[in-house]
Amino acid sequence: MNVLLLNGSPHAKGNTAVALHEMEQIFAREGIAYETVLVGNKDIRGCIACGHCYDHDKCVFNDLVNVLAPKFAAADGLVIATPVYYASANATLIALLDRLFYSTAFDKTMKVGASVAVARRGGCSATFDELNKFFTISGMPVASSQYWNSVHGRAPGEAAQDAEGLQTMRTLARNMVFLMKSIALGKESFGLPERETWQPTHFIR
Repeated sequence: MNVLLLNGSPHAKGNTAVALHEMEQIFAREGIAYETVLVGNKDIRGCIACGHCYDHDKCVFNDLVNVLAPKFAAADGLVIATPVYYASANATLIALLDRLFYSTAFDKTMKVGASVAVARRGGCSATFDELNKFFTISGMPVASSQYWNSVHGRAPGEAAQDAEGLQTMRTLARNMVFLMKSIALGKESFGLPERETWQPTHFIR
């Protein structure tokens, strides 16, 4: 089993990395393969609604989004972590996620998702909600912890002092592992849930 972790911070050794490191240690201990990709410092533009992905199964902009697509397809779980800017995720990360989720046609049902927000003080819960929406529109179970998935720190490395936040990350990783293993067993015994044909409804006024 494997997990893809996306670090939405522009700083490779910032507090978001501190939070993810706690999860990485648990994954390693539980025998779960993982890969962490720094995305917050990349040049990622937003979706332009061109429709290219409908016919080509890939985004028209050939950047990190298309590199991550097969990694996401192969993963049993996805962790999205971000610093908090104005009670929201890093805009670079959101641009990437918009295009990554929209341009990939593979079935994401029952891949386990987990979001992590890192802030000096406030805005974590709003950012946490923002990131979880990518999972819930895709049929992905959302992993929870003992508290909302957040860690606090301002200066680089300061998050290491947030004992409760780090414990929350470790608990999140353990819960995520349990969910992934349980879902794998469920697939073997019962298969995936039945899917109905999509019935789009448009509202015109």
